[in-house]
Amino acid sequence: MIYHVRHQTILRYASPVRVARFNLRLRPAPWMGQWTSDYELSVDPAPSVIQSRPGAWPVHVARLVIESPIRQLTIESRFRAGVQHGPPIIPQSDDPTIATVAAAALKDRDMGPSAPAHYLYASPRAPLLAQIGAWVGDALSPDRPIVTAALDLALRIQREFAYQPGATTAATPVADAFAARHGVCQDFAHVMVVALRLAGLPAAYVSGYLRTIPPPGMARLVGADAMHAWVMLWCGPSRGWIGFDPTNGVITGDDHLFVAMGRDYADVAPMDGLFVGGSGQSLRVMVDVAPEDELAPVT
Repeated sequence: MIYHVRHQTILRYASPVRVARFNLRLRPAPWMGQWTSDYELSVDPAPSVIQSRPGAWPVHVARLVIESPIRQLTIESRFRAGVQHGPPIIPQSDDPTIATVAAAALKDRDMGPSAPAHYLYASPRAPLLAQIGAWVGDALSPDRPIVTAALDLALRIQREFAYQPGATTAATPVADAFAARHGVCQDFAHVMVVALRLAGLPAAYVSGYLRTIPPPGMARLVGADAMHAWVMLWCGPSRGWIGFDPTNGVITGDDHLFVAMGRDYADVAPMDGLFVGGSGQSLRVMVDVAPEDELAPVT
C-alpha cells in the first residue's frame, strides 16, 4: 500500500511570541517493511534555524529556532510512503513463551536504537504501576505463547476501555486513564506498554498514522484523519518486533504507517518545545492519509 500523507499544524498566540524552540517528529524513521520518499517540511514564517537529526530511538527530529516575533505559526509535513509487511502476522504454534522472550531480552547485547534493552523498564510516562499488573493477572503468565498473549491483551483493552476523544489530554498520566477506563489511543498504548513491561517484556510506544476508510458511498474527507498510537513488542530473536493496536484490538498491518518509536509518548511527541511571550495559545491539527490509488475524488 502506498500513501500520500499531509500533516498541518497551526499555532496561534494571544500575543506576540518573541523566541521559540520546537522539536518536530513528523518525518518517518526507517522501519522494516516501509519506505518514505518526497519528504517536505514547510514552516511559515520561516524559522532562523532548522536542524534535522536522528533521535536516540527510531525517531527523526527537526529542531526549529524562531527569533522574530510571531502571532501564528504554520507547520506542514508532506511525504509519500509505502507499507508492505507481507502476509498478515498471526499467532503460531511454535511461538516462544513469555518467559523465553523475557530471558532472551536480558541476554541481548545490542544497544542500537531498536534494541530490546531500551524498552524493558519504566519510563517517565509509563511507570510500572502495580494496579495494572493486578488487572492483567495471569493473562501474561510466563508459560503463555507471546503473540497469542499480547493479542489477547490488546483485545481486552479494546473491550474494557471506552474510546472517548477529549476525555484525556497528552499530559494525562497513565494511572488516571487506567482508573477511568477511558481515553484515546495514546492512553491505551501506555496501558499496554506498562502491562507488558511488568511481565519482563520489551514494549515500545509507536507514533504513526492509520488509514481510515469512509462509510460506503461517502467521499474521503481531507484533513479528517489524525495521528495514531500503538505498541511494538519484541517477540524474541526469531519473531522480532510485532505491532499491536489496543485501540482496535488487532495486530498491525499495511493500514498502519510507522513514524517513530520510543519508550513512551514523550520520546515521539509530534511537536514539543517552549516559547517566550504570549499569554495563551490555540492549536489546530489537520491530517490527511490518502492511499495513492484513491487520491480522487476528495471532498
